[in-house]
Amino acid sequence: MTPAWRHLPRTLRLETSSPRTPKTCPSLSRAFWRSVTKLSLHTKPRMPPCDFTPERYQSMPYSRVLEVYREHLSPELVYFPDPLLLHQGHMQWLFDHEGNRYLDFFSGIVTVSVGHCHPKVNAVAQKQLGRLWHTSALFFHPPIHEYAEKLSALLPDPLKVIFLMNSGSEANDLAMLMARAHSRNTDIISLRGAYHGCSPYTIGLSNVGQFKMTLPSGVGCQSTMCPDVFRGPWGGSHCRDSPVQTIRKCSCAPDCCQAKDQYIEQFKDTLSTCVGKSIAGFFAEPIQGVNGFVQYPKGFLKEAFQLVRERGGVCIADEVQTGFGRLGSHFWGFQTHGVLPDIVTMAKGIGNGFPMAAVVTTPEIAKSLAKCVLHFNTFGGNPMACAIGSAVLEVIKEEKLQENSQEVGTYLLLKLAKLRDEFEIIGDVRGKGLLIGIEMVKDKASRQPLPREEVSQIHEDCRQMGLIVGRGGLFSQTFRIAPSLCITKPEADFAVDVFRAAVTQHMERRAK
Repeated sequence: MTPAWRHLPRTLRLETSSPRTPKTCPSLSRAFWRSVTKLSLHTKPRMPPCDFTPERYQSMPYSRVLEVYREHLSPELVYFPDPLLLHQGHMQWLFDHEGNRYLDFFSGIVTVSVGHCHPKVNAVAQKQLGRLWHTSALFFHPPIHEYAEKLSALLPDPLKVIFLMNSGSEANDLAMLMARAHSRNTDIISLRGAYHGCSPYTIGLSNVGQFKMTLPSGVGCQSTMCPDVFRGPWGGSHCRDSPVQTIRKCSCAPDCCQAKDQYIEQFKDTLSTCVGKSIAGFFAEPIQGVNGFVQYPKGFLKEAFQLVRERGGVCIADEVQTGFGRLGSHFWGFQTHGVLPDIVTMAKGIGNGFPMAAVVTTPEIAKSLAKCVLHFNTFGGNPMACAIGSAVLEVIKEEKLQENSQEVGTYLLLKLAKLRDEFEIIGDVRGKGLLIGIEMVKDKASRQPLPREEVSQIHEDCRQMGLIVGRGGLFSQTFRIAPSLCITKPEADFAVDVFRAAVTQHMERRAK
């Protein structure tokens, strides 16, 4: 018999066992079991309505898709024991080959910024598709000039020279080259837990174990301690620029962060011991992406940038996951730290899923690059990408999506913080706007990561109830929440209800 969650519209039902507290599990409080009883009797997470009907799937059968994947496609990370075969998307919704609907809270790895197949972006893409696909950078075409004017208007002086690319890795490749060409130095520093791409060049900057290679790579790249105020050695209850702080206690005043000072000392130690007297630059994500949306202490990046510039280096902000209004309070993540980078890289949300990226820098650094190399990119800045990029910027402004990210993101963060207080295995909730991390732990005291297989069970339970979230962290222990910026509060409520149900089901499994 087909389970109820397979049908549309979907009404989700949570079945739980007896609420009686088992004698073998004294760590579970009576309050927890009361919540289980209440959930069993009253809570049935109901998916919000959607007025879109997907087309009927008419392509390969699922079994054949699996065969083709195993025989002909490169082995890559795929979510879930039975990988989702997605067929169609509409705004914040995805539909699989069986017609099941999912609320997409990961947006194609933080990429679908304004919604799947947004009507305005679709219309612009279709119009440009019928006019001109490709010319190369050897010729002028109006979309590239229109886009350059719109994008440059969103960045502060002197960040006004734009290089258009196709992916975040490409953008960071070029930024590395710019830093070395301008400084005439080699060493580049990045934070542990950082992800800046997986090209042979950028892999040296990415400090997440599963992306590291046993082959030589990343010459001249050095890592330094990640100032993680939850998992790191220092951190407390005033550190983050977020509506939600870590539960760790500290004696800091709100305007004086001792954790920041300790992490800066570690940064100074790296400068003293691991690199030359002069360096090429420092890469930083305003909030770390692949590492589970890790936030730094307030003021850390400002002091780190100053130290880098004292060594002759340039400062690069990797906005691939944080840019384009996702953080709510500001359009760019670097603005939340009160810093002005020398180079900004961007991708993902820039094209709402269309392959597109950019590097923006100063005229001075652009001239330094031109003296060293003739930069050329066949597909970068093609008419299709630029037309779509312009449409994305227009939608963000017209639909007030940055403001929506601030309002709905803060609402969601505060609701998730209540879940953290409710469940012992939710160690941390963090983020800004619609970039949110939920870090799972064995217990709050140890902060040891919840085993991967247990996190995977919760992940699968969320999927079965119609919610897609991402994973991150060095141990894959953090759920990453980054929906399209168009989501609503009722959809946020549904996501919280599903996550609570999934965690409750997992606690029951552990108790048996």
